[in-house]
Parts: sequence; structure tokens; C-alpha cells
Amino acid sequence: MIFTPTRIAGAWLIDPEPLHDERGHFARIVCQATFERHGLNARFVQQSVSRNTRAGILRGMHFQAGAAAEEKLVRATAGVVHDVILDLRRDSATYLQWQAFELSAQSQRAVYIPKGVAHGFQTLTALSEVFYQMTVPYSPQHSQGLRWDDPDIGIAWPDCEDRLISARDLALPTLAESAGVAPC
Repeated sequence: MIFTPTRIAGAWLIDPEPLHDERGHFARIVCQATFERHGLNARFVQQSVSRNTRAGILRGMHFQAGAAAEEKLVRATAGVVHDVILDLRRDSATYLQWQAFELSAQSQRAVYIPKGVAHGFQTLTALSEVFYQMTVPYSPQHSQGLRWDDPDIGIAWPDCEDRLISARDLALPTLAESAGVAPC
């Protein structure tokens, strides 16, 4: 695996190093010892899948706060998504900075998201699937988020004439409305 630090403190891109032969290829995508050598938690206790029916679906920006703050490993297992992370840790050198990545089934690239960093994505193809591995189980009472289009944050999303966003995500507060969220 190839670990590449991102602009967001503690977040990493992780690319497999496939071994190819006439059958195809084989690659490790998680190894606890290798993750630990990079200071990352690979003890994933919950795994989830987001299946998306068309291009233009936007989910985010989500995180779990307090005692349920989680690390996540996210990858596209079908299709292509525009994946975004946003640092909400007040004590971080990259506080309120965001970074976007293209994740695809073809590349098998993953992004490791530390505690206190919100996550969202927009589908770029039909029938995309995002696979999440989390270090803490989902906790509805700790589940929070920020508006995907908060002007004070300024995330640049791909243009989309027919974007689909859930009522829940449309009702998320802006940073100003949330009194400067600090998830952990």
C-alpha cells in the first residue's frame, strides 16, 4: 500500500500496490500493522455501504461528535465519486480547510479520515457505491453535519444541473448557525 498524506492533518490517501498476473491482480487494502506504522487506527468495528442510483447525488457533510468521534476509511467500490473532507478540529493547523479527491472503483484508492473531520461526496457516475469502514459504531445521537454549500467554507463541488440531496442534508446548519462546530 502507498500512503500519501493529504493537505488535511491526519488524513491520508491510500493506494493499493497490486500484484498482476494472467488472472488479474491481488492487492492488500488494509493491514493493521502497516496502518499502525503510519499512526493510523485500522481497528474497524463497523462497515457500511452507500449505493447510489445516479450521477449528481450529494451526501454530506457528516461526522460523529464527542465520545462517538470516528476514524473512517472510505473508498468507491463501484463507479466514481467526488469525495470531500473538511477539518472541524479547532486545535488543528488545517481547521476549516477542505480537500477533494476522486475515488473510483477502477483506482481502488481510499481516503483515511481522522476524528473531527467531516465527510461528504457527490456521485459522478450512475450506480456508484461507497464503502465505509469505521472505528466506532454509528451513534444517531452523535451524528452531526454541516451544509454542503456553506459560503463560509466554500467547498467547490462539481457542476450539476440535477443534484439530488436528502431533506436531512438540506436542513443541516451552516458553520455560523452551528456556533462553530467542534466534533471532538
